[in-house]
Amino acid sequence: MQVEIENHRITCYKCMRPTSTCICKYISPLQTKTRFIILMHPKEYKKEKSGTGHITKLQLENSEIIVGVDFTDNKRVNEILAKENCSSFLLYPGKDNFNLSVRERSEINSFMGHNPHIFLIDGTWPCARKMLKLSKNLQKLKRVSFDNKIKSKFIIKQQPESLCLSTIESVYTVLNLLKEGDLEHCETTDFLIPFEKMIEHQLDYMLNPNSQSYGSTKHRALIPKTMYKKNTERNIIFEQE
Repeated sequence: MQVEIENHRITCYKCMRPTSTCICKYISPLQTKTRFIILMHPKEYKKEKSGTGHITKLQLENSEIIVGVDFTDNKRVNEILAKENCSSFLLYPGKDNFNLSVRERSEINSFMGHNPHIFLIDGTWPCARKMLKLSKNLQKLKRVSFDNKIKSKFIIKQQPESLCLSTIESVYTVLNLLKEGDLEHCETTDFLIPFEKMIEHQLDYMLNPNSQSYGSTKHRALIPKTMYKKNTERNIIFEQE
């Protein structure tokens, strides 16, 4: 299904991109034991074409997006937290968290259980910090984290550090760590392809301002990947706004 937007370009309702840059043919949803709940800030929700939270949802069958800022009284979030026979966790950086990167398989299995639910905060660091500060129910969750050892491919956005990851890259990393812990058995080789294709389209958009597929970009400049912001309060699981 396609919808027409104000500038008369036809947009795919699924990936919310113009049909000329639709990435749906690259979407291959994974079935995972772990359920991923993406808590998306309203500002991120508006960035459907450049944010990765929406793509992450498309790539995970066992996932959902909940938009908001304060989730304390959110009916759906509390419904998930009240479920029996499942454990809920918050993917959030911190020194005292359960670090998936340094734990043994038996430790991961024992800590995560057989039916884990992982909440992710999808927003810039300031927004994510505010969301957590307001959401009393999220503050009570056990937290998991990981040591990032890869460079982000999100080169179309200026990052504070070279090792900052987007939401989809963070989920990709977590899935691989859970596979090492024998909690997941899904094939993640192609998980990032839709994300990579989105980057390709965005680069083409920036570098080819006269393309008939896009509007004019003659006044825009491509920021080199080596130019990172300094002294900012960002961490590895959040996208720069």
